[in-house]
Amino acid sequence: MSASKRQSADSPSDNSVQHGGKQKVNRKSEENHHEDRIDRKGAPKGDAVDGKVRNANVMSANKAQILSMQKFGLRDNMIKSQLLIREDSYTYIKNFKFFVGTYNVNGQAPKESLHQWLSCDPEPPDVYFVGFQELDLSKEAFIFNDSPREEDWLKAVSDCLHPGGSYAKIKLVRLVGIMLIMYVKKELAEHISEVETETVGTGIMGRMGNKGGVAVRFQFHNTTICIVTSHLAAHIEEYERRNQDYKEICSRMQFHQSDPALPPYTVMKHDVIIWLGDLNYRITTNVDVEKVKKLIDDKEFDILLKYDQLSQQMEKQNVFEGFTEGKITFQPTYKYDPGSDNWDTSEKCRAPAWCDRVLWKGKTIQQLQYRSHMSLKTSDHKPVSSLFDIGIKVVNDELYKKTLEEIVRSIDKMENDSIPSVTLSQNEFHFKNVKFMQLQTQTLTIHNDGQVPCQFEFINKLEETSFCRDWLNVSPPKGFLLEGTDLEINLEVFVNKSTATQLNLGDEKIEDILILHLDRGKDFFVAISGNYCPSCFGTSLPALCYMKEPIQDMPAEMIREMCLRPLQLNEFSDLEEKPLDIPKEIWMMVDHLYRNSSQQEDLFQQPGLRSEFEEIRDCLDTGMLDTLPGSTHSVAEALLLFLEALPEPVVCYSFYQECLDCCTNLQAAQQIICRLPQCHQNVFKYLTAFLRELLGNASRNNLDEHMLGSLFGGLLLRPPPSSPKPDIMAKKKAQDFIKLFLVMEQDLH
Repeated sequence: MSASKRQSADSPSDNSVQHGGKQKVNRKSEENHHEDRIDRKGAPKGDAVDGKVRNANVMSANKAQILSMQKFGLRDNMIKSQLLIREDSYTYIKNFKFFVGTYNVNGQAPKESLHQWLSCDPEPPDVYFVGFQELDLSKEAFIFNDSPREEDWLKAVSDCLHPGGSYAKIKLVRLVGIMLIMYVKKELAEHISEVETETVGTGIMGRMGNKGGVAVRFQFHNTTICIVTSHLAAHIEEYERRNQDYKEICSRMQFHQSDPALPPYTVMKHDVIIWLGDLNYRITTNVDVEKVKKLIDDKEFDILLKYDQLSQQMEKQNVFEGFTEGKITFQPTYKYDPGSDNWDTSEKCRAPAWCDRVLWKGKTIQQLQYRSHMSLKTSDHKPVSSLFDIGIKVVNDELYKKTLEEIVRSIDKMENDSIPSVTLSQNEFHFKNVKFMQLQTQTLTIHNDGQVPCQFEFINKLEETSFCRDWLNVSPPKGFLLEGTDLEINLEVFVNKSTATQLNLGDEKIEDILILHLDRGKDFFVAISGNYCPSCFGTSLPALCYMKEPIQDMPAEMIREMCLRPLQLNEFSDLEEKPLDIPKEIWMMVDHLYRNSSQQEDLFQQPGLRSEFEEIRDCLDTGMLDTLPGSTHSVAEALLLFLEALPEPVVCYSFYQECLDCCTNLQAAQQIICRLPQCHQNVFKYLTAFLRELLGNASRNNLDEHMLGSLFGGLLLRPPPSSPKPDIMAKKKAQDFIKLFLVMEQDLH
C-alpha cells in the first residue's frame, strides 16, 4: 500500500541548465524506490551536475560527538571527532542567498508566468527550493503516483528562474501531489555533495501520499542542510492531526548514507533546516468569518495571528519546537476563488487562513523577505516565498591540513595508552503490556569511563542474521564516544503486522539478549523482556469467528489452539457450537461506520489520530465498551489496519493469481468467492456490500469505485508472502477485481 516515490536529478549535459532565462528541460523523470538510489559501490546515483556535484568524504556535522562508524575503523573516527571539535579553526563563514517558495496549485496546470513569484528580487539567488502541494488531484495520481503535472510545473519553474543567474537542477522529488525542486547556480554545483531525497506519506494508514512530506538533504561546502516541503491534514478542527503529521514526518524521514552500513540521517541532524508548504493550520473557530475578513481589510494581522492555530501550537511547544517563523505582514493565502483575489464564495465559504508557511531552524540564518504573491491567480491559494541570507561554513584548505596534521600527531601519542572501557546505565529492560502498534521506548546510556575514545556496535548472536528481534529497534546500533562522554541508545519495542501473529500465537515472546561489542574491549549483554497483550489485530478470521469473548479474556492456550486449527472449506461443519458468521470485531467497526459515516466527506481518505486508534484497539480487544470511541476517520483507519494485519487475507493467498486472471469477468470472480472458506466468504460479501452502500452516497462522501477498488484491492487481495511485490499492472488488476463487486446490481447469493 505504500506510495511509490518519484524523483529525478539531471546534469547540465542533460539540458537542464538555464542560461539568461532560456531553458531546455529534460522531460525524463525516473521512478526510483529508496533502496535503488544508492549504488552498491557507495556512490549516490544521479547526483552529478556537470561532473561537479561530488560524493565528498567530508566531515559529518553531528555536534553531539556521536559519529558514524566508517568501515576503516577506530583511528579514523577519532580523527573525525577531533576535526568536528576543532571545525571553527579551519572554516570561515560565507553568506549565500537562498530563495524558498511554496505553492498549493489545487490540481491545476500552469496557466500564467511564475516570474513575479520566482524572479521578484533584484539580484539572483544562489540556491532555489520550490515546493508544490496538490500538484495533481486526480484519482490516478493518488492511486498510482503518476502525473503529467510534474513535467508541466517543472518546465514552468525552469522557465521563470531569475534571468540574472545560470542554474542547474540538482534534484526533484515528488510524492503524489507534493513536489520539491532544487536548483543552484552552476558555478556552485561543485560544492554540493551527499545529496539524498526521501518521502513520507501520512495519509490513510500512515502511508498514502495525498498528505505527507518530501525532502532533500545535502552538504554545501561544510554545512549540512535539509529542506522539507509538506502538506498536512486538512479541515479546521484537525490541528492535532496536523501536529501528528509533522511528528511522523520528523520520525520517519530518514536519509540513508552512501555506505549502507552507516546509520541514516534524520531531519533534525542538520545545521540548517527549512520547512515550507501548505501546513494547513487555520484561524480558530473563536472568530467568525466576517470578523476575520474585517481584520484583514484593516490589516490588523497581529490581532488575527493570535487566533492562528500554528502560532498557538508552536507557543505551546506542541509542534515545530525550536523553529522560527518571520513576521507575517501579508494577508492570508487561502482561500480564494480561483482566477481572482476574492475570498471563497463557494457553498462551504471557507474562512481565510495562513495555510502556506515557511519556517527555519539553525544558526547564521537571516530572513530578508517573507511575502505572498497576490498577482498569481491559478489556484485557491496564493504562493509564498522567503529569501534567506545563510552563513555557510567554508573550509580553508591550508588550515584544514595543518589541523589534521596536529590531530594525527596527538592520536599517535595516545593510541596505545590504555584499552577502551565503558559502563552501562543498566543491563536489564522490561517492557510491560506491549500492545499492537503502540511504541514503547526505554533508554540505555553508555558512559566512556576510559582514557581513550572508543567505538561500539551491537553484534549478531551465533547463527542469527540480525542482532535483535524484528519487534525491537536499537538506535543508534553503533557509535563512537570520546573519553568522559555519554551516549543514549533508544530501545524501541513496536509490534506491527509482521510480528503480531507470532506473538498472538505465543511462538514469539518479548524476550531478547543484545550483545554490545566494544572495539578492542569486552562484550556486554543487555537483557530485554516484556509481556505482549494479545490482539484481534494479527489474528486469523477463522480464529476470531471461534472467539465469542474478547481475545484478552481468553487463556493463552485457547487462543493458540483456535489460531492453529486448519483452514478448510468446511471447517465449521463438525462443531457442536456454531461459530460467528463474521468476526465481531469487523462487525463492530463496519456497523459503526454504516450508522455514523455513510455520508462522511473524505471517508477512507482522511487519516485518524494514533491515540484514538489505540482506544479503538483496546475496545475491540477487551470488550470494555459497547460503542467504539474516536472519530469516524479513526474507526475507518482501524478497519483498514485490521485487514492489513490479517495473517491470511480475506481472499486467501491460494486464490490470488486466479483473481487477477479473471479481473474483468464477474461470473468467474463470483465462482472464486464461492470457493473461499466460509468465514472468508462471509467477510468478503459483508465488506463489499458495505462499500456498495457507501457508493450510494457518493455525492456526499466523494467516494468512487476506483478509489475504493484500489484501497481494498490491496487489502482483501494480497500476493503470497513468498511472491514479489505486485507491480502497477498487478495492482490495477486487483483494483478491477474488487470493482466488479462494487458496481454489481445485487449481492452475491
